[in-house]
Amino acid sequence: MSDVTDAEISAIDFAVVAYLDDSTWNLAELPVHALDDVDAIARELRRYPGESGALALIAIDEDFVILVRAQGTLVRVLLSDATAAPDWALARSVVDHLGVHVEVDEEEQAPAGDLAILADLGLSAADMGELLDDFDLLPEDVLAEIAEVVGFGDEFDEFLDD
Repeated sequence: MSDVTDAEISAIDFAVVAYLDDSTWNLAELPVHALDDVDAIARELRRYPGESGALALIAIDEDFVILVRAQGTLVRVLLSDATAAPDWALARSVVDHLGVHVEVDEEEQAPAGDLAILADLGLSAADMGELLDDFDLLPEDVLAEIAEVVGFGDEFDEFLDD
């Protein structure tokens, strides 16, 4: 049973699946039923084709982002702000998946997870860290930049405009 409340689901700005199939990026909306936790997201991502796996890009409450990438049995995650974990069940599922304990210091937000989650697609861990350190960017802007660097920026912009 999920700890994610209806209020938390309503606070999700958007949840997108991106996957590369036959050299073409495809995007789809991540269904609400898959937003219970990291395991549910990973199960949903495994439904999509592509050798690079599928990637979930989730923006929550104009505050933080979650990336989940499933490649077969390998599940990699990244939470842009670990201090969100005590207040948000989905963020908590990320730190639980990682097996880390988060000390909450509202002044010291930091990412948790795999900064190299997209390194094979052109976004290095250093560049990801730099992007997440720009606290002036809204989650939508962070994810748009990730999409641009990885190669599906136009598709991402179109998806959000629909």
